[in-house]
Amino acid sequence: METPSAGKRSIELLEELGLPKGLLPLEDIEEFGYNREDGFMWLVQRKKVDHTFKRRSSKPCRIAARSWLFAEKGKLKNITGVKTKEMFLWLSVVEVYVPEASPEKVTFKTGTGLSDSFDAIAFALGE
Repeated sequence: METPSAGKRSIELLEELGLPKGLLPLEDIEEFGYNREDGFMWLVQRKKVDHTFKRRSSKPCRIAARSWLFAEKGKLKNITGVKTKEMFLWLSVVEVYVPEASPEKVTFKTGTGLSDSFDAIAFALGE
């Protein structure tokens, strides 16, 4: 069963960091934690989640049952447990950021060095 405040706390943190509130489609969150001193964040869900953002593209993303990362203003980095599908391959997403100069864009960077930017509205809560 989802911890009642875990989903709400994760959304509040994304908003505080200047990131779209629907950036992480989180279902059945069992645990969420954030260490403000070093920015370490972790998420534990009941199972992995495959999700396609309707307004982004047909590229699916996969969030593992256990994910962790470091968060700072406008950026999630050193991400573990999040992948996106490019062609026939699942690539690890290692960084997500909203550039200060273009706050209407969200950029995803993979471990291979590939990156792609999308309109932030595609990651509004409920998308």
